[in-house]
Amino acid sequence: MQEPSLLSGLCILLSLSGVMVQKAKGTCSQCPQNAFCVNGTYCTCNPGYISQSGNKFFTNPLEQCHDTDECKPPISIYCGANAECQNVEGSFYCRCDPGYKLLSGDAEFKNSNENTCQKITSSSPTKGNKELQQVVEDFESLLTNTTLWGTGEKNKVASKATSILQTMESNVLEIALKAPDQEIQKIQHSTMAVETRVVTDNCSKERERSFTLNVQMNAMDIHCNDVIQGNTQGPSAVAFISYSSLGNIINATFFDEMKEKDRLYLNSQVVSAAIGHRRNTSLSDSVILSFQQVKVKPLSKNVFCVFWKSTEEGGHWSRDGCFLIQVNKSHTTCKCTHLSTFAVLVAFTSQEEDPALVVITYVGLSLSLLCLLLAALTFLLCKAIQNTSTSLHLQLSLCLFLAHLLFLTAIDRTEPKVLCAIIAGALHYLYLASFTWMLLEGLHLFLTARHLTVVNYSSVSRFMKKLMFPVGYGVPAVIVAISAAFGPHLYGTPDRCWLHLKQGFIWGFLGPVCAIICVNLIFFLLVLWILKRKLSSINSDVSTIQNTKMLTLKATAQLFILGCTWCLGILQVGPAARAMTYLFTIINSLQGVFIFLVYCVLSQQVRKWWRDIMKCKSESETYTLSSRFGLYSNPSMGDVFPGQVKGKY
Repeated sequence: MQEPSLLSGLCILLSLSGVMVQKAKGTCSQCPQNAFCVNGTYCTCNPGYISQSGNKFFTNPLEQCHDTDECKPPISIYCGANAECQNVEGSFYCRCDPGYKLLSGDAEFKNSNENTCQKITSSSPTKGNKELQQVVEDFESLLTNTTLWGTGEKNKVASKATSILQTMESNVLEIALKAPDQEIQKIQHSTMAVETRVVTDNCSKERERSFTLNVQMNAMDIHCNDVIQGNTQGPSAVAFISYSSLGNIINATFFDEMKEKDRLYLNSQVVSAAIGHRRNTSLSDSVILSFQQVKVKPLSKNVFCVFWKSTEEGGHWSRDGCFLIQVNKSHTTCKCTHLSTFAVLVAFTSQEEDPALVVITYVGLSLSLLCLLLAALTFLLCKAIQNTSTSLHLQLSLCLFLAHLLFLTAIDRTEPKVLCAIIAGALHYLYLASFTWMLLEGLHLFLTARHLTVVNYSSVSRFMKKLMFPVGYGVPAVIVAISAAFGPHLYGTPDRCWLHLKQGFIWGFLGPVCAIICVNLIFFLLVLWILKRKLSSINSDVSTIQNTKMLTLKATAQLFILGCTWCLGILQVGPAARAMTYLFTIINSLQGVFIFLVYCVLSQQVRKWWRDIMKCKSESETYTLSSRFGLYSNPSMGDVFPGQVKGKY
């Protein structure tokens, strides 16, 4: 009903925004840096730059133009075979890989059509590469030496790791400076990779204001002036090294801020960055480090950028001077004010990360799906129990079945974001619908208790039939529509396709759920009070006593299944938080099993219907077997059909 008003409101907003744009148009006398004026009206960024807002044309004087990295997605310039792209401020260039050069002798080119990179046949680079390869192989042999690292004492392990890291960095830099004519050297092994870069012109070239080193899907952006460190005499070098297996030795237990109850893990390879022969070198401009994640897209938000801090005791991981910038699907980006050995640590904080809880959830929901399907088929096909109460059970089972199925198959499908938002909205609706049908179950139970002495209380049935479908499916739809109108971008989180916690948006689900649980509790207390009065007022009506006992059982089971179990989520605090978390997960994942037990297994009519089905099936099989083999086993058949039987012999 609100759609026309929403559409008209959207049109008004678009019209107003158009007016504001027209008013904002004027002369662009002041465009920001790296931008120019267009027709005296708009500003636009220079080629190679993009506006902070993403708009091509703008009038806001506070807008900024940032450099576009043409070498990374979504552009990803292709330079051809044996070459790589290098980004510079406002532009880019291609250069040949280490060990290759252009036939023209130039150092760079612009596109793959100009690529003439050929393998260098001179002896000096080959010699340098051989030395570097030998250093890498020696270090790999140290990493695989179990005797060296088998002491088990953390201080000794840390001291050995610190000493070996310093030696490795010194040797790599020394080899790089021996061959200054070979600007870049790269070595790639299975467990280790090294890239070095030599600066011989004191950063005089425009393109060498900063550059990027890449090893094993890890990258480092460093300013050229930090490489030379004021050295105007002779070449300077920087080394970037990645270790695939070093994290198994100096693991997360070496984090100085780690407590006994914390659970952390390394979510990256260990990398080292060095200039000259000094470790922990302070920089004028922060170095940007990009780590490929070992565990893609961690659920925890406690991500730490750390470096290996040398101490008298040996060393440990520390966060001093290192800051987290961004975490995406595949990489973690950090900024550090000094050079050293770096890594990324992640702390387990989210309950979903507990493997036992994941197994419990999947097993419990799978059993619930099976039981809900059987219950729905029973409610649909068993004629003996067809009434208003059964219709309510059926709709509840269907909503819970669809909600659990969608949860199991799509809760983690966070990409694309639009699909994730749709999944979150569907889950919001289905779980709200389940709770609404729970509320209707409680209302019907209350009305049934009031009319206990009436055999066919048609007024209750007519009332529930008119009420249940508009309320059961209409109320959740209204709540979801209001929530979507309030914050459509709050459907879907980076980790789950569910409601966001920002701006209290989760209360679009928790609010109605708490209200329904409270109302169901009131219905339960009223039912118990009414049943107590019925029992005290009757004399010897056996059927009434049985009905009263059954209603009492259903009321108790219904309150437990359809509400109180969710209250365990509130108790997940303090020392008992872990136990309550497991209890909450087990009970709520088995809701479908409980519904099947209470409304099907404990029902005499349903059990009789099952027995009749099994009896009919058994009789049918017996009849089929007798009809198939009785022709030859019955002696009198030869008298009835003498020609047919005798003709076979």
